[in-house]
Amino acid sequence: MEYTVQKLALMSGVSARTLRYYDEIGILKPARINSSGYRIYGEKEVDRLQQILFYREFGIKLDNIKSIMDSPYFDRAKALKKHHNKLLEKRIQLDLLISNVEKTIESMEGRIKMNDSEKFQGFKEKLIYDNEKKYGGEIRNKYGSDVMDRSNNRLKNITREEYEKVTNLEKEILETLDKAYKTGDASGELAQKTAKLHAKWISFYWGDYNKKAHASLAQMYVEDSRFKAYYDRKQSGTAEFLRDAILIYTGIKK
Repeated sequence: MEYTVQKLALMSGVSARTLRYYDEIGILKPARINSSGYRIYGEKEVDRLQQILFYREFGIKLDNIKSIMDSPYFDRAKALKKHHNKLLEKRIQLDLLISNVEKTIESMEGRIKMNDSEKFQGFKEKLIYDNEKKYGGEIRNKYGSDVMDRSNNRLKNITREEYEKVTNLEKEILETLDKAYKTGDASGELAQKTAKLHAKWISFYWGDYNKKAHASLAQMYVEDSRFKAYYDRKQSGTAEFLRDAILIYTGIKK
């Protein structure tokens, strides 16, 4: 089956303008141009567009998507399995919050009684899930299960005020990191402020602070594609910049 820009746009929900832009930047070229000058897309291009949309769903920038998909080591089947796993993770998180919202509605309508702790339970469970997913394997392998279990137990007892505080702290880290990256100086005042805020943030989850663990985590941000994509979503190279700032902050060399 072959499609013109308009037909592919209608089928995929992606605007014709976007498809033309994808052609211009080289991330999705048509299979051919017909005698009338129309872009024609085939099955291979349809599959590639699907992959692009999966990556976009997870907030990955177009230039990073292009690099991933143009790599000679790119495996579509493996990529789809990763997308599937991430979507399942997302569904678990949404299910936790949906359940919490439903209980809150029932409480407001007088059908059930819900104490303050229960109202906050969905957010706690999401924090624990995210914490385990992001850092569980790394922390358990390097520092033992007790460290990770203490972290999860800490989150079980988190108050609403603490939750808001740590959420705002994460937002402040990203905002400061963005400003620091623009200076280009990992040892500068803004970069070191970012590293200090990051140390405070992980201390909240871990219960204490360890320079070696902090430096190891920073290196993982560069080596693990999930974290690299997260920090590089605005500007490529941000993950490396954060790592360098943290290594300077901790005094631990690469």
